[in-house]
Amino acid sequence: MPVTALRADPPRHLAGDTAADWARLVEPTPQPAIFDPAMVAPLPTPARRWVEHAIAPGTPLLRVVVLDMHGRIRIGSWRPYRARQVLTVPHGFVWAAATRVAGLPVRGFDRYTRGSGQMRWLLGALPVQSGAGPDITRSAAARLAGEFIFTPAAALDPVVRWEPLDDRHAVARVSIGPFTHPITLRVGPAGALESVSLPRWGNPDGTGFAEHPFTALVHEEARFDGFTVPARLSAGWWNGTDVRATGGFIQFTVDAANYR
Repeated sequence: MPVTALRADPPRHLAGDTAADWARLVEPTPQPAIFDPAMVAPLPTPARRWVEHAIAPGTPLLRVVVLDMHGRIRIGSWRPYRARQVLTVPHGFVWAAATRVAGLPVRGFDRYTRGSGQMRWLLGALPVQSGAGPDITRSAAARLAGEFIFTPAAALDPVVRWEPLDDRHAVARVSIGPFTHPITLRVGPAGALESVSLPRWGNPDGTGFAEHPFTALVHEEARFDGFTVPARLSAGWWNGTDVRATGGFIQFTVDAANYR
């Protein structure tokens, strides 16, 4: 059984505004309701199945999570990394990670906070990748919307509007700032989440920013603090078939979670 003894303080390489963002996001959920399976009655059938599977009866509906993870990311070639992330929908996320390039440490973060997105990565003290502005903000907002699956309590919030598709699929329209993102969930017969897909703003092919299909495939689950969530995933641009064939651009395992 996974453990949840995970510190909530920011990673050491975060500083300034981003460390302050982390501190704000990690504040515990105020006065959480207690989950009753009757709460899922208004949801489409696949979404009801998923939420009943994802939240144990009697669990406080905590909306904040800190995740500890490891995996591989494709930066030219596949490289191992470790990361910690805080997220709460719709307010924001900070993802802080570390890897190595040519044997040298690379550390940095991606974030959506204060209504804006940013990425900043350093090789030692030298910037190697940085970005901000409207395109990065729109892409980061879509990422936050898609990652509401790590806080299943968000599925019951008015910020998420549900639409049925069929017995295996439902669309969650998740509002983040001025953006509303259609997130398609594929749910198995027993309620396990199988995939998440969305049109995400980005520039994966170098031809300019536009909406491109983005898919995350769920390979394994784990239970933390009464929540059963995806714990081993692969994700990338294009559709699920492409991700399955190529491995996408990121693969990761959630090692621990602290719901707050």
